Amino acid sequence: MTLESIVVSSDWQSISVLGSVMGSLRIGISIDPETESARDRLSKSKYDAIIVDCDVEGAANFLRSLRNNPYNKKTVPLAISNKSVSPHDLTLLGARFVFEKPIEVEQAVRMMSAARNLMLRGRLRYYRQSLYSQIMLHVGQKQHVQATLTNLSQGGIGIQTSDVLEVTGPIRMVFELPGMERPLETRGEVAWSDSQGNAGIRFLEMTEKLERELEQWLAERYFSDHGRKRASASRA
Repeated sequence: MTLESIVVSSDWQSISVLGSVMGSLRIGISIDPETESARDRLSKSKYDAIIVDCDVEGAANFLRSLRNNPYNKKTVPLAISNKSVSPHDLTLLGARFVFEKPIEVEQAVRMMSAARNLMLRGRLRYYRQSLYSQIMLHVGQKQHVQATLTNLSQGGIGIQTSDVLEVTGPIRMVFELPGMERPLETRGEVAWSDSQGNAGIRFLEMTEKLERELEQWLAERYFSDHGRKRASASRA
């Protein structure tokens, strides 16, 4: 499964460069020469990114409308500037990244790589991976709780314990993930718990390195899971 984007442009030099770079980054691309056809496409499906060429009629208004549309709040907007609209003005209109014509491969790789990270975070923000593995919770210096890790997201974990989890204050957590070479260690706090021993723990502190590792691990599972679902649907 790939991330999906729309390029609103009729400039084939820009489309060619962007298409080549985005293909290598596993970003699918749909081309719309006009804002109306792009708006119609957006009303029917969700996209991870929209690249708007300012040479297209109505480009500025279209870009502004993306910012005000809750349906597209997770979509990363990008723009291709021209002489009449400056990169600064496009940023004010909501563009997260701005290309300048003629688009060069190096520029496209740099900006689309950064944009892809935002697109991926948008996809993963609410993604929760089911698990079944052991986790050790350390509360203070003396209390240690063995639990089962049931799910994982970018924001925290779900666990199950044999007894009701009654903990206040920070928790140090140590757990392993399939495919990881070493256990992960981070800190969190109990966000909720119930009488059945289920609880959710919100991450409090995480190093930048650990955050990247976790994001990469979740991304691999996300695309693998959705790839299997798509393959299964195509065979049905």
